Parts: sequence; structure tokens; C-alpha cells
Amino acid sequence: MYQKLVSRNPDLATLVERGFAVAFDSNCLIIRDIPYLDAAGALQMGAIVAKLIFIDSERVEQDDHQIYFAGSHPHQLDGTAIPNLGGGETSIQLSAAAGDVTVQRSFSNKPMPKGKFDDFLEKVESYVSIISGPAIERFGATPHTFRVVETMESDPIFKFQDTLTSRAQIADLNAGFADERVAVIGLGGTGAYLLDLLVRTPVPEVLGFDSDTYHVHTAFRSPGRLDPAELGSSKADVYDGRYENFRHGLRIQAAHIDESTAHHLDGVTFAFVCVDKGSSRAGIFDVLIARGIPFIDVGMGLNRKHGLLDGMMRATYFSAEDAASMRERGLVELADTENDLYRSNIQIGELNALNACLALIRYKQLRGFYHDTEQAKHMLFGIGDIHIVRENFADENPA
Repeated sequence: MYQKLVSRNPDLATLVERGFAVAFDSNCLIIRDIPYLDAAGALQMGAIVAKLIFIDSERVEQDDHQIYFAGSHPHQLDGTAIPNLGGGETSIQLSAAAGDVTVQRSFSNKPMPKGKFDDFLEKVESYVSIISGPAIERFGATPHTFRVVETMESDPIFKFQDTLTSRAQIADLNAGFADERVAVIGLGGTGAYLLDLLVRTPVPEVLGFDSDTYHVHTAFRSPGRLDPAELGSSKADVYDGRYENFRHGLRIQAAHIDESTAHHLDGVTFAFVCVDKGSSRAGIFDVLIARGIPFIDVGMGLNRKHGLLDGMMRATYFSAEDAASMRERGLVELADTENDLYRSNIQIGELNALNACLALIRYKQLRGFYHDTEQAKHMLFGIGDIHIVRENFADENPA
């Protein structure tokens, strides 16, 4: 990755050619060996860190005009702190490979009058002249050490660099997904949107199961573009083709999950059940409960009210510990029903997407990504009043 970034980005290549100690880690550019004076006038070495925004898999651009600095505040020859650096104390997360670089503060010195740097070369040289100038004058120190530290590794999950996580500094919140193998059972309306969201979540393995064919009506309640060549193919092939170039650890199978195919769920740590037949749902529940796999079941019920569509969306959580008792509450349909308007109405992609979002938000709460004050086991979203009813059954005695 080091060679690719340097070869595809002229400004980074010039930094290397001029002798800066260039490295890459956690979607950041790191420039080590930056000399500066501390408050006592002694020579110290720090590091500049700047976020990388990936244009594609190999080309990058700046985040903004600011940088991060590993070191104390630099001082001038007279012992006063260098002014006009702005920013303040802060920290960002780098990997263990860059453990020698501990960011302590940010600096903000906007170039005037244009307000931004042309590229990383101009940005780094501008800050180095400010930070290192006194140390260069007093000690003859140089930031041009020609040292190379190749620490950047390929992302084990995504085939493109996940720059949004590094920009928002939320990498620590992804720890709850580290050992996850998540299954989406049923890739109809809601299941297709769940799959779309999950492939962008740092879950190491995502499995999808659906034995149906991709038809025109499927396209009206599934994300992404429609390629006419996809029509008549299995949903598994269609969705595998759409996401194969986005991430590793994706496996979608044209399979119906029941007792005879339960082995497909080996190693699964969480599942989403997204089927619209009660009898199919019942069989899937049997498999998941027997295997101790926690899951969220989603559902939607629509009807006409004063000639308009109304109804509810549902997301119900079955933990490994209480799935059997939750099933006995009768919160979900486990038998086939007649005249179900949902099964015939195809123009409801927005409801499918929202139902998928409710389910995934709940899952991310369970894995410590989102704050959770309610510990909801059962959520109902009313379309008519845009209102969510939550139940956690915490005040009830165990069955």
C-alpha cells in the first residue's frame, strides 16, 4: 500500500523524494522525525499526522488545513511558545504498528489568502517551517531523514479504505463487531436493505440466504441499480455481484434455511430473519433457538385506512437466553395468513429501508456501537402517527 500511495499521488512522492520520513497508518499520513524546541529550549522530535481522504483505492486528498502533532507545543528561540498554531490538546487513534506516535494536540494555521493548501506537500512544508524553524537554526536539525516506515496494512474487511471511520474517530466503537459472523435470512424487501447496510458495517463475515429469483418487482423494493441482465437470476447471484468488489467475508447462497440446511449457520453469532411467511419464520426460529443464535425478526403489516396505506413495522429481538420465552409471547406471526396486502404491494421500498434501519440500529446497540437506554426487545413503528412503541418486558416476572 505504501508504494501504491506514493506512486499514485505526486505530492506524497515528492515528500518522500525530499527526505521526509513518510508513513501511512489508520488512513492517516504520518511524517516522523520532525525536530522542534521544547519549553526549555531542548531539541525534541515529534511527528505530524494528517488524515487521508481516499478518492479511490489509491488516490488521496486532504481532509482540511489542519494537522495533528505528536509532541509538546513547539517553542521559539526566546523560549516562548510558537504563536498562531491554533488547535489544542486532542488525541487520535493509530494502530499498534504506529505505537511510537502518540498524538497530543492539533494545529490549525490556515494559509492566507486562499484558505487551504494545494496538496499534502504544501501543507507539510508549511507546518514544518513553523514547527521546526527554531530547532533547525539552533541545532542544525533536519526533518529530511529519508526514513521509511511501512506500517499501513490492507483492510481485512473492506476493499476500499474506510475513511469515514478514521475521519470521525470512532474506530474504538467497532470493537464489538470484531468476532461477528452475521446472517441475513431472506433477501426480499427488508432483507435486501439490511444486507446493503451490513456490507458497509465492519462485521468480518456477512452471510445471506434466499432461494428466490430476482424479478422486476424485486427491484422496486431493493437498493441499488437495476441491470436488466440480472432479471431471472437468483437473488444470491445478483447481490453477490453487487457487493463482491466492496468487501471481503461476504457469502450469499441460494438456500432456504430450515432444519435440513441448518449447517449453513455454523459459526453464526447473530441473525436477522426477514421472511414474510409465518410458516417459514417458524422453521427458522426452530433452527436459531436450537443453536443458541440471537436474532432480530422483522415484519410489516399494511392495510388500507380511509383509502390510504397504513400499518406498522416491527423489529423484535430474541436473545440466546430468552428466545424461547419471547417466542411464546406471540409477538410475531408464525403461521401463514391470507389476504396480506404487504405481499402484493411492491411500491414500499422506503418502508423496507426504514424497517431495516430499525433492526440494524438495535443490533448495533447490542454490540456497543450506539447508546442504549431502553434495552428494547420489541419495537413497533406506526406509519400513520410516525410513532415508535418499545417494550423491554423488564418489569415482568420470567415465564
